[in-house]
Amino acid sequence: MKLQVDIVKNGAGFRVDAQFEAGEGALALLGASGSGKSEVLRCVAGLSEPDEGRILLDGEPLFDSSRHLNVPPQRRKIGLLTPGYALFPHLTVRRNIAAGVVNRAEREHAVEEQLRRFRLTELAERKPRQISELERQRVALARLTASRPVAILLDEPLSGRDSFLKFRMEQELSDYLSSFGGPVVWASHDRGEVYRNCRYVCVLENGLSQETISVERLLASPGTEGAARLSGCKNIVDAIPRHNAIFIPEWGVTLRSAYPIPPLLRRVGIRAHQVRISEPALVNAFAATVVRVIEDVSSTIVLLRPNGASEEAPLLRMELDRGVWRTTPDQRNLTVSVGPQDVLLLR
Repeated sequence: MKLQVDIVKNGAGFRVDAQFEAGEGALALLGASGSGKSEVLRCVAGLSEPDEGRILLDGEPLFDSSRHLNVPPQRRKIGLLTPGYALFPHLTVRRNIAAGVVNRAEREHAVEEQLRRFRLTELAERKPRQISELERQRVALARLTASRPVAILLDEPLSGRDSFLKFRMEQELSDYLSSFGGPVVWASHDRGEVYRNCRYVCVLENGLSQETISVERLLASPGTEGAARLSGCKNIVDAIPRHNAIFIPEWGVTLRSAYPIPPLLRRVGIRAHQVRISEPALVNAFAATVVRVIEDVSSTIVLLRPNGASEEAPLLRMELDRGVWRTTPDQRNLTVSVGPQDVLLLR
């Protein structure tokens, strides 16, 4: 089963233009706050109407502007999980789950089934304010499952939670999705969350979607500056193609790439953990001065100024194991290098 989306939605001061396809393996909509992720999911769920385009589920149209077709939300068989879960505060857990069951004849049986499945039987008569955050997520999932969706949309489901709670909630959510056979679209700004739970990713930047690619490709070759930033790249600088190499004018450094260099290349990215202390004779090695050292929880962050850089140039960020840094003899002047395969060529 596939969910195919090709829509345009105009609003006050924004425009969403999104094309992607979700099938086997969860698809991430990766974008910063305000990039249009939530609006895309609302359009797919039927809570907002696009201005043009099509939305197909298993080949059947849910929305088609050319045919003036817009299937109501309750008939789309799509479950939407939002950050606040949208539970009814005045209803018990049991009645919140019941609200997701369309068929009245099946309601009682369906509710009991979901109470058992999500370990909520003892909490059935409590209200949302009387249970924990993790239990509220279970209620939301139970209600969603009771509606028998054939596709699931997750809108920043773990946003705003502390790290310990987020980990537990993510594990439970992941366990649930592993047994779900339909399309899943997971909207997030968190690359780690995406990497752990999704197989494919579509970057959404300023309302415009990019090519759908594998999560592995996003890390190895993001393609655009926006995708590189969202994938966690900390070093992005202007670049000029020069004689089968790349010249970085702000640093006065020339780097070689393992891949063909586009003639219109304008920027490159270098991941901080792929900057290494090295010997001067190594490919892409250059001298740099240590400007600042920051001890992080499990690594050391070293901010460097390449020796050919101007005072105004952005610093080069290097992240390495704390033990490696402690045993570095000269912590003021270094020779560092970047592997040719690690130079990200960005549009």
